[in-house]
Amino acid sequence: MTNGIFVGGGGPDYGEKQFLALNYANRHGMIAGATGTGKTVTLQILAEGFSDAGVPVFMSDVKGDLSGLAMPGDPTGKLHAPFTERAAKIGFDEFAYRDYPVTFWDLFGQQGHPVRTTVAEMGPLLLSRLLELSEAQEGVLNIAFRLADEDGLPLLDLEDLRALLVWVGENRDGLSLRYGNISPASVGAIQRRLLVLENQGGANLFGEPALDLSDLMRTAPDGRGQVNILAADTLMGSPRLYATFLLWLLSELFEELPEVGDPDKPRLVFFFDEAHLLFDGAPKALVDKVEQVARLIRSKGVGVFFISQNPDDIPEDILGQLGNRVQHALRAFTARDRKALKLAAETYRENPRFDIEAAIREVGVGEAVTSFLQKKGVPGIAERTLVRPPSSQLGPISPAQRGGVMRGSDLAGKYDTRIDRDSAHEILAARAAKAAEAAAEAERREVEAEEAEREFKAARRYSGSRVDDPAPRSRKSSEKSLSEQVGSMVMKELTGTTGRRIVRGILGGLFKAR
Repeated sequence: MTNGIFVGGGGPDYGEKQFLALNYANRHGMIAGATGTGKTVTLQILAEGFSDAGVPVFMSDVKGDLSGLAMPGDPTGKLHAPFTERAAKIGFDEFAYRDYPVTFWDLFGQQGHPVRTTVAEMGPLLLSRLLELSEAQEGVLNIAFRLADEDGLPLLDLEDLRALLVWVGENRDGLSLRYGNISPASVGAIQRRLLVLENQGGANLFGEPALDLSDLMRTAPDGRGQVNILAADTLMGSPRLYATFLLWLLSELFEELPEVGDPDKPRLVFFFDEAHLLFDGAPKALVDKVEQVARLIRSKGVGVFFISQNPDDIPEDILGQLGNRVQHALRAFTARDRKALKLAAETYRENPRFDIEAAIREVGVGEAVTSFLQKKGVPGIAERTLVRPPSSQLGPISPAQRGGVMRGSDLAGKYDTRIDRDSAHEILAARAAKAAEAAAEAERREVEAEEAEREFKAARRYSGSRVDDPAPRSRKSSEKSLSEQVGSMVMKELTGTTGRRIVRGILGGLFKAR
């Protein structure tokens, strides 16, 4: 098959050679099986096949083993003999060792180039999922995002979101009339969840420069697709952060890429390892969003492969959209295991040559029951398949080798330095400072006016005690005499501190009143 990826099969104990058709690779797929049955190797050989076909790949490296894609296999190693024997057994005549163009990424910026997004791009739905917010708290978060949009407040990092939530809490009475109830308890709960996220390292995810999706869709100078590997061994310590980030990335691809219909090969293939983390405890709204993305993103030329231990880890509506299947061994030790085994067998097109349920239970390490889409998108008959050996190194590379790959990357330096431009935090801080300055100025003027008034009254009392004219006077004459006496007194005291305060206070008070 010229337009396909050779997966394995062949030989006397197996069926025909199995190929994953490139023109149906955007119909998505699944790799399932118990721990230690060969899922990682299958993931590795599919990444190699897509790269050889010029298709970029994005995958997360949960155990560190996939970093071996950056180095060729060892022809002197202990695995050389069994690999060459397997290649000959299944008719893989093109088997040879080679490395692949790899770009390493890391949310923490330690084992790869930093990968970031902004709070605004993450959006309230995914952020609520990440923070495990209640419905009421999610409502407050939606109000905060709405205000940021209306008031031109860029939400780039967690500091921006914190500052905005403080402002929402301080102005909750007026905002509640427009958007609904905003309780201090909800605002406080969100702030506490943000603190937990920051302690888990989540602050590294948010900021600038944000990830440019085109950097995931590059090809090497020799035409092979770039293999993007996300270091996830540390990230798995925060499984919700891991799942939310991958879902965000998938959603961004869905929203930004144009429609391409059914291309001859995908524009990008996305491997979602430990897929059960995406659905464990997920609200229906989030599952519906994943289903929508899975259903429609294929028209953008993106193929999605879910990797998990059991097929029942994936919701049925999404499982039904995964046309390409690689099922490694499942162990039926418990009632749940037997149910999962039966479900997995029922999703395959029957093969009269063997019992699918028994085959899934009995296949050894490196073997699988496979089914790939064929002409017109029809599921292929289930076949018992011996997976081909990888051409790249099996197992992790050394830190020194990883560092060399990172330094030689054409993305070296692009994302390494964080940028902190003016955003919601700085804008709100500037507004608060300006308001505080205006309040201080108003208070100062009020104090001066009060002081001037006291001194003016004192001056009147002092002037009245010096006047000894029993003859009655008109009001106008009295006011004039008083003014003259005050003026005389002021002139006499002008050279002193008291005199200067009286003049400044009276004039300042009069102009302020006007």
